[in-house]
Amino acid sequence: MTPSFLTNRQRDELNASILQYFAASGLQASHEALRNELGIRDGGFDEDVTNYDGLLEKKWTSVVRLQKKIMDLESHVASLQTELDTLPSSSRKVTDPVAWLPRTSKYTLVGHRQAINTIAFHPVFSVLASGSDDTMIKIWDWELGELERTVKGHTKGVLDLDFGGRPGEELLASSSADLTIKLWDANDEYKNVRTLKGHDHTVSCVKFHPDGERIVSASRDKTLRIWAVKTGYCLRSIVGHSDWIKEVVPTSDGELLLSVGADYMARITEVLTGDNRLTIAAHDHVIECCAIAPASSYNYIATLSESKRIPPASSSFEYFATGSRDRTIKIWDVRGNLLLTLVGHDNWVRSVVFHPGGKFLISAGDDKTIRCWDLTQGGQCVRTIENAHDHFVSALKWAPSINVKEQNGPFGANRNGNGNGLAAGNSSVSYWRNVRCVVASASVHMDVKIWTA
Repeated sequence: MTPSFLTNRQRDELNASILQYFAASGLQASHEALRNELGIRDGGFDEDVTNYDGLLEKKWTSVVRLQKKIMDLESHVASLQTELDTLPSSSRKVTDPVAWLPRTSKYTLVGHRQAINTIAFHPVFSVLASGSDDTMIKIWDWELGELERTVKGHTKGVLDLDFGGRPGEELLASSSADLTIKLWDANDEYKNVRTLKGHDHTVSCVKFHPDGERIVSASRDKTLRIWAVKTGYCLRSIVGHSDWIKEVVPTSDGELLLSVGADYMARITEVLTGDNRLTIAAHDHVIECCAIAPASSYNYIATLSESKRIPPASSSFEYFATGSRDRTIKIWDVRGNLLLTLVGHDNWVRSVVFHPGGKFLISAGDDKTIRCWDLTQGGQCVRTIENAHDHFVSALKWAPSINVKEQNGPFGANRNGNGNGLAAGNSSVSYWRNVRCVVASASVHMDVKIWTA
């Protein structure tokens, strides 16, 4: 006997409606046969499931109407597809995420009262957080361009934000000039669940470790600190920089940290031991930002090296970029070899992110521009968005990809975002369908802009 997927009540309702249909249709023999088969006598059903006159007819006609609607919709979709196929290519919307670059902004989000220093995308939902010198964190719906809530708690400017944590238990981490790091529950109205204290000066950067259970912070006190999310305890303090550390980024496997600062240095540090792996005198001025190249870029960056050897996509850390107040962006390999210097910004470079497709590097700076650099053309600047904001562009982030299955490539969802829109891995058709062509930028002019395809 095939197992039933109906509850006992649903089964009784179905049997009652069939019996009433037989009775109404004069099918007495069928009516009696079914009653005997089911072992039902008069009063065998509850009173509230016996009045089903005409139920089967109503259900049947509803199915027919829905089937007709489905056929009409399918016909309409086919008509629209035919219309789309006949459009000239210049009129079609670009949907290839590998080639998409920001061009025009969809929304301008206004609400902060002072300069915005940082932005962060939620790893799953269409949520963007922004932090400002006004001490506030604002939570936006970037798909609708609407403010969802304002989060208060810091007593001085919010300098960095990052979403992370375990799936379903997402947290927002914030760092501030008030010397603290705060954790906010993204699933419970952004309530402050923990405040981490220990730095002796401004906390300029905070990032979730890929395991979601630790946080890495960088400070003007010249230290990196690793914290336990659950307890708030400082697990390790790492020294090495001789001046203000501006940014730190963990590798996707969580084994190494890339940090840059006002000492003009870029350092690679082991998370487990705190030992220095590499130190580079990278620029002639303060280094404001850095980004780790995703595996999707290895093919393109490798051509810039002497060996031309393409690293395995399974490697989590092969190349990285640094942006400085000396107005240049530099691309390095993990052995400290300079591969490319990008020149074009007319003021400090404040933010760099790699395109998820790996072909481009996107940057923003105090010259009020967003620039797109093509790594397949030797780093040529192929797009400049002049006056992207009315003042210095202080932050730039790419929305993380979502719903990427492991069997389609070792990407995973970029839950603890580095701003590049993905974690390391190989490109695949299934993967690219899940890349969001969405970029957010923030400005000293107190606004955030959303750039979409």
